[in-house]
Amino acid sequence: MDKSKKNFLFVSLGALIGDIAWQVKKEGQNVKYFIDAESEKQVGDGFVPKVDNWEEHVDWADVIVFDDVLGLGTHAKRLRDAGKHVIGGTPYTDMLEDDRSFGQTELKKHGVSILPFHEFTDFDSAIAHVKANPSAYVIKPSGEAQNIKRLLFVGQEDDGMDVIHVLQSYKAVYADTVKVFQLQRRVRGVEIAVGAFFNGTKFMNPINVNFEHKLLFPGDIGPATGEMGTCMYWSGPNRLFRATLGKLEARLAEEGYVGYMDVNCIVNGNGIYPLEFTARFGYPTISIQADGLAMPLHEFLSGMADGSLTDFKAKRGFQIGLRVVVPPFPYNDPKTFEANSKDRVIIFRKPNFEGIHIEDVKLVKNEWLVTGSSGVVLVVTGMGVSVKQAQAQAYQRVKNILIPNMYYRKDIGDRWLEDHDKLHTWGYLRQS
Repeated sequence: MDKSKKNFLFVSLGALIGDIAWQVKKEGQNVKYFIDAESEKQVGDGFVPKVDNWEEHVDWADVIVFDDVLGLGTHAKRLRDAGKHVIGGTPYTDMLEDDRSFGQTELKKHGVSILPFHEFTDFDSAIAHVKANPSAYVIKPSGEAQNIKRLLFVGQEDDGMDVIHVLQSYKAVYADTVKVFQLQRRVRGVEIAVGAFFNGTKFMNPINVNFEHKLLFPGDIGPATGEMGTCMYWSGPNRLFRATLGKLEARLAEEGYVGYMDVNCIVNGNGIYPLEFTARFGYPTISIQADGLAMPLHEFLSGMADGSLTDFKAKRGFQIGLRVVVPPFPYNDPKTFEANSKDRVIIFRKPNFEGIHIEDVKLVKNEWLVTGSSGVVLVVTGMGVSVKQAQAQAYQRVKNILIPNMYYRKDIGDRWLEDHDKLHTWGYLRQS
């Protein structure tokens, strides 16, 4: 065995981390990949070696990477405590994301201003609350239900009547699915996220400033999808970071957390209002970030896992990443997926794979095929010294791809063009 190579074990609940495993394999490292969800087992086939039981390969691995929360932090902490180099959470950091109310309470405990919210376990109580306290609200499911992104609802009406109608609908349809949810007061402003990688003792530099595009259609209309694309850039610690994530650094060090931590915020001239944590790699965020590293990805992951990497070099300018999807995304409809998308061939007009990242894809006889169950197929990235240059590169690369029934947003990055003057005026991006 080549002693210069490292062994990377990737552990996934729902086949999120496959692209990163593939990138590490392409850099010449030894890779094994485990997927727990039965419906996603074929994701990554042909691209990376797969295993059926990840626990059997722990001793083999030099670096273990967990791709989600939902209890994986318990495994990550156990293995870290046993001396393994692990990227993944802890029970505490899992809760920051999985339990929205806990995440907000922790922010408040560490001196971060938060929006008023109430947690509910039944819809009638929530409806009564809105009637008694008319205002614009956001409905946010907690726990596993928050993975059904279309259930998040952002109210538009100041009397809350649209929220009441949606809660009545959810009561009829989703009472068995949504066990716990939040009503959070809605505030208007610019939506922006700040994230950073944590190496077990401190946040690594640079940090990442990013703008997610969560709704299905251009112009931010349609159902919430979780993510259709992101615009980002790297920065030194700025005012936004210091007012939010920076305040949790000592607490994360107590946990020995290793991985990415991101907080999505609404900001305006009155202040910064954190909305929710991502206590893990973001998807497709991590694939876009990987293209922005000015060092091999496997060295980055290994240095983060063993704590030796504190500062890293990233490429200047802006990065754009957009998701290419097929029916039934963003809905769960096996019949539609089977009829329209499953095993469809992904055609590249020219053999150019720069900026192409896989999601629910498998390789069969040298053909890329759509697999899995969600209809999320590829992430396509672009970079440039300006947002417009990054957009131009990403969308030029998309033109090289042909998948029957594919769709994607054509405005990823436009939010920066619309909002950067406000953010600079308010001073949130200032590094001094």
